[in-house]
Amino acid sequence: MGIDWWLMTVTIALTVIAGLAIRSAQLNVGVIDWRQHWITAIVGLVFCFLIARTRYKALIFGHWIIYVLSLVSLIAVMVIGVTANGAQSWIGVGGFNVQPSEFAKISLILTLAALLHKNTADSLPNILKVTAVAAVPWFCIALQPDLGTAMVFGAIGMGMIYWANANVGWLVLMVSPLVSAVMFNVFFPAWIIWFGVMGLIAWFTLPWRWFGTVGAMAANAIAGSGAGVLWGLLKDYQKARLTLFLDPEQDALGGGYHLIQSRIAIGSGQLWGQGLYEGSQTQLNYVPEQHTDFIFSVIGEELGFVGAIAVMILFWILCLRLIRIACKTEDNFGSLIAVGVLSMILFQVLVNVGMTLGVAPITGIPLPWLSYGRSSLLTNFIAIGLVQAVANRTSRTNNSSSTGL
Repeated sequence: MGIDWWLMTVTIALTVIAGLAIRSAQLNVGVIDWRQHWITAIVGLVFCFLIARTRYKALIFGHWIIYVLSLVSLIAVMVIGVTANGAQSWIGVGGFNVQPSEFAKISLILTLAALLHKNTADSLPNILKVTAVAAVPWFCIALQPDLGTAMVFGAIGMGMIYWANANVGWLVLMVSPLVSAVMFNVFFPAWIIWFGVMGLIAWFTLPWRWFGTVGAMAANAIAGSGAGVLWGLLKDYQKARLTLFLDPEQDALGGGYHLIQSRIAIGSGQLWGQGLYEGSQTQLNYVPEQHTDFIFSVIGEELGFVGAIAVMILFWILCLRLIRIACKTEDNFGSLIAVGVLSMILFQVLVNVGMTLGVAPITGIPLPWLSYGRSSLLTNFIAIGLVQAVANRTSRTNNSSSTGL
């Protein structure tokens, strides 16, 4: 069996570290989520190995069924969902809260891989088709509202479209309205330069030059001028999450409290850390949500710079293995699955770690395998199981070719 044991070892190592960090974060509050984390991990590992033995190509024929079931679950959340932390994202099942948006990430990866494995993203009609398919679950998640998970969906879509031979200029134009919305209201002179650059990119990359260029520049202008209206639609806590990371001291006892305490915790860890179960910020529970969104602050304080870098190296190895599998397989569907999983994990790591360091907004995005959350953990193991199935089938194909079979 062609299991990628580097990939498997890294995920197990991250899960073990997570259990220790979660236990430390809850040591003085009498909660035992760390045991549940490891139990969920065992279940996830079973799923991972079972999926690794399947013929993943069969999913091409069933991807629409998976997609529709995912949409049904996302709609059900809006009707009977449980609200927590300002978002209606969970459904109560048998005494457990299940988060359908986590499993919807897998659905999106499989659906986009099935759409792009034959009809690549080298034409605008194909990109528009893929974007439309991804926009439906994205819209459902944005309505919960769960902006963090919606951002992950965007990262998955962009990564897979790029891998499917999309023109880089088109990808820049796709995200340009979002950049314009920020620049127009934050630093108008920079927006003028950006506006001109987008016009040039549209002129040299889009078909129907005049029509495409005018359309791209109009989209940026509308996004920039209309950003104030969209900003007014956001709730106060969402606005705070998006802006307070720039200056958390402006609301040190409110929205900025998370960031301030997280930075103090990580900074106090210095080189070697204060020791497992010895971090003052962690043990006194100064950092809110430190067993979920801010688990990296626990690692930074108690294991120090060395421990934090070790965790980042594990993620680096994991991403390298995903890239290797994506490049090694000759099957476009399998390659796109690997890239979709890579995009999902890499984006979450960068945003979550950046959030705890105070260089990115607080978005509620979990740190893969490390943040406590049963739905998130199962989703990550299912994703690795799919990639392992790709690696397994690629290994068998290569062995058959080398033996002349």
